[in-house]
Amino acid sequence: MQDVQPSRTSRRSGRSGPRKIPGDLAASPFRADRDRVASSAFFARLGGVTQVVSASGSGLLLHNRLTHSLKVAQVARAIAERLMANPDDLARLHRLGGCDLDVVEAAGLGHDLGHPPFGHLGESVLDRLARQRFALPDGFEGNAQTYRVVTRIDVRGIDGDGLDLTAAVRAALLKYPWTRLSRPQPHPRHLPTPPRGASEPVDQPGSGSAKFSCYSTELDDMIDARAACRGRLDDWQQTVEASIMDTADDIAYAIHDLEDFHRVGILQHTSVSHELTEWLGHAVEFANRGDADLADDESRSGGSLERLRRRLHAKDGWIADDEAFVSAVKKVVANLVTKLLEVPFDRSQQAEQAVAAFSGEWTQRLVEGIQVVEHPSTRSGHVALAVEQWHEVQVLKFVHRRFVLQRPDLALHQRGQDRLLSKLVEALDNWLIDRSEAARLPHRLRDLFERARAEFSQLRSDDPELLVAPGEPDEIDAEHLERMARGRAVIDFVASLTDDQAAALLEALSGRTTQLWNDTFVL
Repeated sequence: MQDVQPSRTSRRSGRSGPRKIPGDLAASPFRADRDRVASSAFFARLGGVTQVVSASGSGLLLHNRLTHSLKVAQVARAIAERLMANPDDLARLHRLGGCDLDVVEAAGLGHDLGHPPFGHLGESVLDRLARQRFALPDGFEGNAQTYRVVTRIDVRGIDGDGLDLTAAVRAALLKYPWTRLSRPQPHPRHLPTPPRGASEPVDQPGSGSAKFSCYSTELDDMIDARAACRGRLDDWQQTVEASIMDTADDIAYAIHDLEDFHRVGILQHTSVSHELTEWLGHAVEFANRGDADLADDESRSGGSLERLRRRLHAKDGWIADDEAFVSAVKKVVANLVTKLLEVPFDRSQQAEQAVAAFSGEWTQRLVEGIQVVEHPSTRSGHVALAVEQWHEVQVLKFVHRRFVLQRPDLALHQRGQDRLLSKLVEALDNWLIDRSEAARLPHRLRDLFERARAEFSQLRSDDPELLVAPGEPDEIDAEHLERMARGRAVIDFVASLTDDQAAALLEALSGRTTQLWNDTFVL
């Protein structure tokens, strides 16, 4: 294994090396970090957090955020092992800042620590509430929340401050190493071709980047974590270890969610087959149709896939290739539609073996398509899928998005979860405002409020522009600061719950239960 750079092992506490916190057993500081993540209560709670839909009552094994994170770590380590076994790739990794197996695995395990209840739906609801109810310029973002967990609100670090991880592991958790609005400067969303995730949502102009990995309150920590990359990577570029974790996340997401929805009978052979084969049979005809004509005929099978092909060319012209796209569609038809979906899942040994074969074969193929690129497009990391495999992942994700995420029954389910989270945030905020109840606040909520108030007070003193949302007055008075601190505390509190805890806590706050003690949550 290559020599580690001392700056990569530095911790925010100023200490380095293992055995600085009770419970650290590993000799390697990076291994100690991996163990700290795995033993965190925030990691354990992921077993109760939705991946896409809740597994409750299904009677079947569906992935949750914990099993997803374990698989991302497994795939990430396999990618790193493969690259480091190749002398040429190892030399490239070294020139780009270094790669360590334990760092990669720790990032895979920890990448979803900040994921809130109810999957990505919970993420969008908390972001809306953070910005609209509490005027938080940073809003909420699951990746940024992960970084806040490991640097601030977990409790195994020195003086109970985060996990006190090494710089290398913290940097590896930064999928999108920028804040929402302003750092680094110039902000990556203003680049001619912004990095993936850096652009603003089309329907939210002025809101800043759609994806980001750091709130303004943790900006100094992000700068510290990436100090070892200075001069090797652009300010907005992932470390190679973050790039490996990000690619592994894409692979796991593309494959394992399809497994789940085959198991519960949502992915129907006929509808998926018809969409893909109709496009294959009329690809030239589809290509010759205008955008407006295509949009007017939304019901025709194959049209959605054609729109995907055009989006890839528009957003990722650096890699989009029609021959590779056709080949990817054919491969998905052969391996997903024909080999897996043609036979309904009935929990028999044969059905289970078919799922295992699908997952194993695809994972191996995608991992084998990983390469190190020293001068990538701004839309890619230094560790990326080859052209063929990249297109295959896009088609697999399309199947998931088109035939799962756009279903009306899932929308119905998620609208209820939206109302639940919105009411829970309102109820907790009202409790926090009630001065007569100050002595009886949940201890964790009170601690988070005091932390947020101190953080925002410090920012107002050191860099007040970071607290100003676009279009808001420049002056941050005490009332405004208190509102933001309440918001960050409530959002931190809710984001740390499981799905069941969120539902049970709202039941109690709404007076719909007469049970005094509830083991679903501890206040």
